[in-house]
This record gives sequence, C-alpha cells and structure tokens, in this order.
Amino acid sequence: MKLLRTIRLDPSDTFVFEAAAEPGEWAISGAFVFAGVEPASLEGKALAAFRSGFLGLSSLGWSTLAQVVEAEAADRLAAIELAARALLERFGAPDRASARAAAEEEVDFAASLSDHPPATLIAVHRMLEDGSVREAFRTLRPRAGARGWSAFSFAAGESGDDAAERIDLKRLLSGKGA
Repeated sequence: MKLLRTIRLDPSDTFVFEAAAEPGEWAISGAFVFAGVEPASLEGKALAAFRSGFLGLSSLGWSTLAQVVEAEAADRLAAIELAARALLERFGAPDRASARAAAEEEVDFAASLSDHPPATLIAVHRMLEDGSVREAFRTLRPRAGARGWSAFSFAAGESGDDAAERIDLKRLLSGKGA
C-alpha cells in the first residue's frame, strides 16, 4: 500500500503557511479544515493553505507537496488515529466513532492519490467553483538522472486540471495571496 507524507524541498512552507508541517508527517488533503469558511474571506497564509496545502497529521501544519511512499497496514492505522484525534479534538467531530469514520475516508482518499511510483510528488490546487470546493492534483516526478529532490529537479506529470494557475510567488510570500 502507498500513502502520502509531507516533504519540504526548501524552507518556503515555513513562511507561506501560518503553520508548516514537518517533513515526513502522514498527509491528507485537509480540505475539511475549510468547511464553513467562505474562501473569498481568506487572505495571506490562510488563503495559501486553502489553495495549495496538504495537512500534516502530526502537527496539523501545511505542506505544499506530499510524497508517495510505501506504507504498511500499521502506518495506515496510525494515520487514521492521528486524523481521528484531530477531527475529534480540533475540528468538532460529534463523537469518536464519527471522527474515526471520517478519518478513515480522508486517509483512504490520500491513498487513492498515491497510485504512482514511490517518490512521486503530489501538489494540490483548491478553488471555489459553483459554490463548492474543487481540488485538482498534479504529479511531479524526478527528472531522468536526477538524484533525489531539489526545487529544480522535477518534471511535471499528470494534472487533474489542464488550466494551470499562474502563481505570483513574490506576492504570496509578502502575505498578500497569489
């Protein structure tokens, strides 16, 4: 089985997001964090998290990228427990059973995104479309001959959305959003 882990290619997550996930945490989409929030009201770091963050389950911080990794059944259960605890303690799940069921769905969705070779990176783009939050995912794979990951050693892969958004990194880093 494969799951997603947060990865940090450079320190940008530490200033793009209010709270950055630590590298190596189990990761899920985390779109539920924005339930009940009007995306148009988001600014700066909260908007960056909405648009392009994966939720790290240990810290509940955000990561721009998640990496496909091999996982065992025990890893899946650990990720579910972390997510269930967060849903119950931080996000208002009504009871443990509901939190666990929702956590299992979140982790299984992350696993469905992991149907790629290990070390593939996944990026998310979230947007509001017709009153609903829509997520599009893009894969990034190491360039042929590249050793490990650096910010310049990847090639774009598949995209769930052919209309790529242009991101103004200078503006994003200034806290004014993309």
